[in-house]
Amino acid sequence: MSSSRSLIHRITPLFMARIRHNQRLLSFSSSTLPEAQSPSSSPLLESVQMTDNCVRKIKELQSDEASGKEKMLRLSIEAGGCSGFQYNFSLDDKTNADDRIFERGGVKLVVDKTSFDFVKGATVDYVEELIRSAFQVATNPSAVGGCSCKSSFMVK
Repeated sequence: MSSSRSLIHRITPLFMARIRHNQRLLSFSSSTLPEAQSPSSSPLLESVQMTDNCVRKIKELQSDEASGKEKMLRLSIEAGGCSGFQYNFSLDDKTNADDRIFERGGVKLVVDKTSFDFVKGATVDYVEELIRSAFQVATNPSAVGGCSCKSSFMVK
């Protein structure tokens, strides 16, 4: 029993350091990012792209909507997942003052200011597989790794 307590005492500081690191990253102010970027940064790195499959699926979901309100795909980032941060997709009919809106083919993708810092230059896709069908971030220049199901990632 004492060896398991010893192990807990040794790994607790590691977990606490990782949690503090993730909290700092999530609360990181985007106001400091423009200073760190080069003046010649690509416009593609200042947006979030959508694939044809993504656009097609959003249109399909909009046509199935009985309320008649135009739904937008919302992408947000949360602490958690097997790699530190996870992507969260939802349908929304409202925008907030700090949202970034990206449009393609008549559909909109909405990303809040904090989450945008984690997905600048990313590409959102809709993938249909045997085990699931889902929106996913196909490429993310801010990520250095992630899980194989592409639902979570680690930042640079």
